[in-house]
Amino acid sequence: MKCIVGLGNIGKRFEQTRHNIGFEVIDYMLDQNQFKLDKQKFKGAYTIERIAGEKVMFIEPMTMMNLSGEAVGPLMKYYNIEIDELLVLYDDLDLPQGEIRLRQKGSAGGHNGMKSIIQVLGTDQFKRIRIGVDRPSNGMAIVDYVLQKFSKQEMETMDKVIDHSARAVEAFIESSRFDRLMNEYNGEVN
Repeated sequence: MKCIVGLGNIGKRFEQTRHNIGFEVIDYMLDQNQFKLDKQKFKGAYTIERIAGEKVMFIEPMTMMNLSGEAVGPLMKYYNIEIDELLVLYDDLDLPQGEIRLRQKGSAGGHNGMKSIIQVLGTDQFKRIRIGVDRPSNGMAIVDYVLQKFSKQEMETMDKVIDHSARAVEAFIESSRFDRLMNEYNGEVN
């Protein structure tokens, strides 16, 4: 079973913020396929569905971002999901807004949600889609910046990024060749 995790913070006040872009992609995919996160267990809201003949679990941790691993680790263990079937989507300050980067493994890069998942799983050897949100250019504190909603103009770009990221997830579900997906989906979204 493939496991697709979107990172974010729960609650209305965090919707459409930079830090919740992982949730936004999951929500978009659920809407497109008329699925719902209809189960809750181990601090995670999730559903198990079929896409292109593959069994897929979508997870949104119901912890705050910094504790995401507390939902992901136990759900993966409970459902016997292998580490190579995991794909995590999250915001990345080191990528320009409008760009995504698929990676097969790597450090948390300062992202606390990823730090939590790596700590709980005991490895950083899992696939991820880093979604660029850029860094603040006006000296704003990082914590304030990532919890800020996208402007209307930014959201026009991010809508395209969300769609592109969802297509990358669908390709991951259907393919075992992640290296090919990296070549196809990495870069700026037009």
